[in-house]
Formats: sequence, structure tokens, C-alpha cells
Amino acid sequence: TRQRLSLLDRLLSLIEHPKMSDRLILRVLFFTALISGLWYLISLNNHFLVASPTRGGELIEGIVGIPRFVNPALALTRADQDTATLIYSGLLKIDTAGNLVPDIAESVTVSDEGSIYNVKVKRDRSFHDGTPLTARDVIFTIELMQDPDLKSPLRGNWADVQIEPIDEYEFNIILAEAYSPFIENFTFGIMPSHIWDNLPIEQLPFSQYNTEPIGSGPFMIDEVLRDTSGLISGYVLTPASDTAAQSNLSTIKLKYYQNESLIAAALAKKEITATVFLPTAETKTLDQNSFQVTSEALPRIFGLFFNQNRSVALRDKAARQALSTSIDRQAIINQVLGGYGVPIESPIVKAVAGVELSDKDEVEISTSTLDATSILEAGGWKKNEGGGWEKRVGQETQTLAVTIRTGNSTLFDQTANLIAENWRALGVEVQVEQYEQSGLVQSVIRARDFQALLFGIDLNRQQDLYPFWHSSQKDDPGLNIAQYTNVTVNSLLETARATSDEEERSKIQAEISNIISDELPAIFLFAPSVVYVTDKNLSPATMTRLAKPSDRFMNIEEWHAKTDTVWPIFQNQN
Repeated sequence: TRQRLSLLDRLLSLIEHPKMSDRLILRVLFFTALISGLWYLISLNNHFLVASPTRGGELIEGIVGIPRFVNPALALTRADQDTATLIYSGLLKIDTAGNLVPDIAESVTVSDEGSIYNVKVKRDRSFHDGTPLTARDVIFTIELMQDPDLKSPLRGNWADVQIEPIDEYEFNIILAEAYSPFIENFTFGIMPSHIWDNLPIEQLPFSQYNTEPIGSGPFMIDEVLRDTSGLISGYVLTPASDTAAQSNLSTIKLKYYQNESLIAAALAKKEITATVFLPTAETKTLDQNSFQVTSEALPRIFGLFFNQNRSVALRDKAARQALSTSIDRQAIINQVLGGYGVPIESPIVKAVAGVELSDKDEVEISTSTLDATSILEAGGWKKNEGGGWEKRVGQETQTLAVTIRTGNSTLFDQTANLIAENWRALGVEVQVEQYEQSGLVQSVIRARDFQALLFGIDLNRQQDLYPFWHSSQKDDPGLNIAQYTNVTVNSLLETARATSDEEERSKIQAEISNIISDELPAIFLFAPSVVYVTDKNLSPATMTRLAKPSDRFMNIEEWHAKTDTVWPIFQNQN
């Protein structure tokens, strides 16, 4: 230390003892060097510092609807599903890469023949009230969903499934036959049997635990908020004890609104920091400095499904091809979905599945009235005096005219009108008939009473096409609404269901898709995207290959609202 002081004294003496002019120059050089050195050290420090998530902050989520069944066996509305995903946990969950990974399950092992799933449950997980979670709770939840008296919306996923208990933390799920996409069902929320099993099935929908739930998920209810009429207006959630060590957010507030307009107003006032319920048109007017928009395609197909038994003209393949070619899919996506969707021309959403399809999904989809006209002319259709299309079929002359039946929502209304515009420009006679949802299902879909049905179908993440295109499903209550029949496709669908090898299954799916796309029993239009608006201070986890919008919360522990700058060696240490 004395040596260092001596050196410093000498340096200062050199500065102070020379004549005044030299002393000034030396002082300037000394302080310039000192300031430059400090600046260099600060710059070097800033260069190597990285932003790292830190604990704290909150998410204020705006949701349309009022929660009634925050209960995995009964959750049907998006308000119920969003809330349940935060509070309950499943055997598996979807990670940020879109893969199924263990959550409550320690392991899931599939038998060689693919019909038996051995499940081992983690021994260190518990419900929010401290009760240990065991195989009994999982089995109870599955059997509850299977109970026909409960009318669970998930019952169809578990029909003809047997459960074989092994011990307190292990059991087998046994299928009647191999079905490779079945494992996608393992994300269902697990309910605490010690709370629910004493309730008669007819009383279960009226339990207070439907709105004051106890789960085993990443967040638990800290406070239930109610309006002046006693209805739930929100929840305050805090990290559950099992996951508090991993959760960055300190609080999640859920706020419920009656409609999308109120959501938009709440976002503008910054009463909420995130929502998936903002109308897509409103995203264009967002303050870009305050909000960010994330979108991800969903495994949901919107299309026009033909019933060729109700229209001789639509049995003609050239007519169906021309109708498909004349539709401007991107215009529908831009005008109806605000640009948030994927145009498709096959029964699979490639953006979700990663299935290698034909060139139809590799290039821009052709849209042209001129091309459609050429297809009709090549198919033997001719223009009549009124400007419409006619063709002689057997002993009768058929006019190319289509009646579209669909629901009365804004999405279907706008989509149907744009399609009608495209077809009328081609010279096709078009009528659009809209129905209330219940009337559409009962009078049109179940009765197969339509020429062209504008409708949306929900696929699972593996996009199993069997329910929608196998001939065994062509009559009600089957979902093959186009009544499509193809022996080769039937065989391929059956093989795909039983194939556990992902690469092989992908090839089979591609072959099925190509055949259906070529035969055109339906015109495939678009797959919508989930559109998530968040405050720029909030960093959600990556959304990849979601099955439904509520899946965005499956990695909520990885979200953060605050960051700190640290050296890389200290990153992820807090």
C-alpha cells in the first residue's frame, strides 16, 4: 500500500512541480486518462450484461364471459378454460417447443401394441390445500369425465377406455385398440377426489368449488372478486407453493367482461395488460409503443363442405374446382380475421402439424376468376343467356347454383358474403342462409340438409382426420359432414391412427391429405390464429402448436414482467 501511495505521490508531484503551463497540460491529460478509463470500464460492463427475468410484477388478463365451471370435467367456455388452465395441472403439458412433456406424470410408457399407457405420478405434488396428489385423483377425474350423467364435453375422448389401478402412484390406461393421437388427451386438469367424490353426480354442477376451485396448477386463488349483484368479476391468483420457486410473476389478476367492446375499452385505459379477446380489427389501432401482438395458428379448419346428394351440379368435379379457384382466401383472412390466419387448400393445417404435404401448401394458393372460367369451360360448362353456367347431365340441363348454409356469427356472415361475391363474379347463382347455432346443428348439420355448409371443425394437435373423413362417420352423430367415402382413405386413416412412428404417420397423413384435396369433397379456406395482445413490459413464453387458446398458459411459470441486468455467469441464478 505504501508503495502504491509512493507511486501516486510521485505522479502528483510531477504534475504539481513543473511550471504553471506544463502543470495545466499534465492535469488535463491525467483527468482525461482517468475519465476515459472509467468510460471504458462502464462500456465493457454494459457490453457483457444481459437481461434476465426476475421475480415480481403482475399479469392482468381480460377475459370475455363469466366463469361458471372452473372445473376440467365441465369447462366449456373460454372463460372457464382459461381460468382452469392456470389453476389445474395435467399429466402432461405443452412446452414452448410445442412438445408434450411431463407435468404431474413422472413417466408415461406406451406398450408395444400401442393400446396400454402405463402412468406413474410424481410423489412430490399436492393440491393447493396441501393434500397430496395421487393416482386416485387422476383415476377419479377420468371416471368423472366418463360418467354419462355428468355430460362432460371431454367424455368422447375417454369413451371405451378402461383404467387399471396398480398402486398409490401408478395405473394403466387401456384402449380398446391402438390410437396414437390419444396421448394428446393427457393435458386434462386433475381434480382433487377428496373434495368432489362425496358429491352426487347431479349436484356436482352446483358445487361452490366450480367457482372457488382447488387444483394443483401453477397458480392458486388468493381472492374472489364479485360485483354488486354477487357475480364473479375477477380472481386474484398467486403462485402455488409447489411452483413458487419457478414462477416469475408474483400476481395474476383475471378480469371478466361481458363482450369484446368492453375488453377493447379496458385495454385502451390500461385496466388490463393482456387479452386474446380483442377483435382483430382493433389490433391495427393499438399503441405500438405500449402493446405487442403475438399470433399462432390453431388446428381449426374453416371450409365449405358439400353434400353432393343435394346438388347434381356439385357432383361435377370441374364445378367444385372452379368454385375453389375463384375464392380469394387471403382477402377473407385480411377482411374477416384482420390478417391473422393461414390460407389452406387441404384438410391439414401445415403451420400446426409440420406434416409434409403436397406442393399445394408449399406455394401461394391460386385465386383467379379467369382460371375458374377456364376450368368450367374445359369441364363442359357453358354460359347461358343470363350469364350463368349450364351443363347437360343425362336428360336434364343443370345450372351451377349454390345455396350456402352457415351460422349467424359475424365471422360466418362476412366470410359467406365474400365467397358469394367471388362466385357471383364468376357467374354462379348464390344464396346465403344463416341459422342460430342450435338450429344449424339440429336442422342442417345433423340432418345433412345442405348443398354447401360453411363451418369450422376443431382438430387435435396431431390433426387426426378419422372423425371427419372416415366413411363410418358419415351419418349423424358422426362428424363426416361431407359424407365422404373413399376405400383407400378409410384404410389409410385406420393405419395412421394405429401408427406410433411420427415420421411414418406424417407420410400417411400427407397421402390422405393429397387424396382428399384432389377429390374436393370440401373447399378448405383458412385456419385462424390465436391473437394475443400484451403490454410490452410483459414477456409471455413462446406459443407453439397450441390446441386451443387457453393452452397459452401452460408455461405460465416462464412468463415475466420484470428483468434485471446481470453478467451471464449469474443468469438464472436468482
